[in-house]
Amino acid sequence: MFVNSGGEAVENAIKIARKYTKRTEIITFTGAFHGRTLMTMTLTSKEKPYKYGFGPFAAGVHRVEFPYVYRAPEGIAEKDLVDYYLGKIEDLFYERVAPETVAAIIMEPVQGEGGFIVPPKEYVQGIRKICDKYGIVFIADEVQSGFCRTGRMFATNYWEEFGVYPDMVTTAKSIAAGVPLSAVTGKAEIMDSVHTGGIGGTYGGNPLATVAGLKVIEIMERDDYAAKARHIADITMSRLNAMKEKYDIIGDVRGLGAMMAVELVKDRKTKEPAKEAVAEIIKECWQNGLIILSAGTYGNVIRFLMPLVITDEQLNTGLDILENAFAKVAK
Repeated sequence: MFVNSGGEAVENAIKIARKYTKRTEIITFTGAFHGRTLMTMTLTSKEKPYKYGFGPFAAGVHRVEFPYVYRAPEGIAEKDLVDYYLGKIEDLFYERVAPETVAAIIMEPVQGEGGFIVPPKEYVQGIRKICDKYGIVFIADEVQSGFCRTGRMFATNYWEEFGVYPDMVTTAKSIAAGVPLSAVTGKAEIMDSVHTGGIGGTYGGNPLATVAGLKVIEIMERDDYAAKARHIADITMSRLNAMKEKYDIIGDVRGLGAMMAVELVKDRKTKEPAKEAVAEIIKECWQNGLIILSAGTYGNVIRFLMPLVITDEQLNTGLDILENAFAKVAK
């Protein structure tokens, strides 16, 4: 089904999952961002600026800890981390909500506003098993990660390599080259469970937006934009990791394809967030012709979403500006 924005897509995905399962409860994650409508604002984790002063929020939403491996609790061995984080969901089932009442688990394949965090593949496999065990719909929110951003047409295409498929996917942003369009895609039995007139909207699926969407897909496939994203990633990851070797303020470099981030810390051992340094670097870059954005729960992550049509010269110019900003602020 088609609507206009990412928030609308997620809102409708929740409606459809509830109708299909005849259940009410939804599980979301710490660090999540899903939109600014009532339900999607509720699903979103960060209070400021997205939720502050806009309550009360929608009922039936439960939050569990996302596998933020870089900030995992001390004392847990790396091999035990996935079990630790999956255990949080089982704890939720024991303590707060019966699994038989849960309609859906919604997760970003790469957390966006949360700081470009990629969950381990074993964790994704575990979520799929939990959903299969309890009859829960698994929704992948690809609003930010979809349409070649991560080096595949969708980030969930990587999941196919280890045998995981979501039941529903939400997409928007890059879907129609700036024309308002978003989509909910799902298994036929799930999508068809909704009664006539139950979902829709005045502008949903309008001819202009859908034709734009078809042309975007045509061009992305024709010119292999997924390969462009991987090429950008190769250059940028190499440069960012080299910066990490030079500047102790960089605690972590991560991402998937051309959806990358660096996390800044005051001390690599304590991992205390360096939010102020991020603000300084953003300002320094802006003053020298480069626009970058922050992200993360603590505001200490710089995220990179460069245009997939960028040239190597433009990319390296931007990375030079960024490195000069690191050199200045790190002093």
